[in-house]
Amino acid sequence: MRLRVTHVTRYQYTDPVSLCHSLARLKPRDTERQRTLTAQVRVDPWPAVAREHIDFFGNRVNYFSIQQSHSSLEVTAQSEVEIRAPTWPDPVITPPWEEVVRALKHGRDTRLIDARLFTLASNQVPLSSEANSFAAPSFRPGRPILEAALDLMGRLHRDFEYDPAFTTITTPLDEVLAHRRGVCQDFAHVALAALRGRGLAARYVSGYLETRPPPGQAKLRGADASHAWFAVLIPGLGWVDLDPTNDQAAQEQYVTVAIGRDYQDVAPLRGVFYGGATHELTVAVDVDRVGSG
Repeated sequence: MRLRVTHVTRYQYTDPVSLCHSLARLKPRDTERQRTLTAQVRVDPWPAVAREHIDFFGNRVNYFSIQQSHSSLEVTAQSEVEIRAPTWPDPVITPPWEEVVRALKHGRDTRLIDARLFTLASNQVPLSSEANSFAAPSFRPGRPILEAALDLMGRLHRDFEYDPAFTTITTPLDEVLAHRRGVCQDFAHVALAALRGRGLAARYVSGYLETRPPPGQAKLRGADASHAWFAVLIPGLGWVDLDPTNDQAAQEQYVTVAIGRDYQDVAPLRGVFYGGATHELTVAVDVDRVGSG
């Protein structure tokens, strides 16, 4: 499947901004199942400095600096990707989760060594006794890892309420656990804490999810949004992406942009600016199938 993504972020300032420096993680990365065909980021006003680099996690990062007075900033990212749906085995034939933990601790395979970073706590995903307690029913002794991870995903979907008004990007993990509510970012963080608390490698994934309107209805432009989910490493299979917000494994309608330890590693747009006073932020995202009517 081919998907085209348009992501427009606009800041409107009450006072002029004299200088800004920003980092954008808006270009999709290539994976085993995803190939980026085209990707570009346009900035208005035109930046005095613009360059691209690959960060520690292999994500594409665009740096830009605007060195002229401006009252608004608009960043438009457009990309086209080709995605192949994954094929997973029957979850019950995957190895016991304790065996995967041992492999992560003692294995000499390069992928396992690299994945050890994702077994550790991070700024937004500290080790949590509450997360461990929540994970316990899913990770019974000897349970196959994929079966356990799918069960954890399903319980997160059932037990947590999607509530965009409850959390921000800085809401602590334990507050999300205590109130059992939040958004996709929060659900991914809870899953990461639960998996890492067991000694498993789990990473945060940011990207987009294609949504389809009900039959007979037109798709609303700009109505899609950035999305987040988690991935767990299973030896022999690789990274398996799971979406607790929608209780499903990621298929070909999921576009991967960046991976990291938590949201802080993959924020779509962040930076500093001088002036501006207050600002209004608007974001519009469209995900469309290429060649689809």
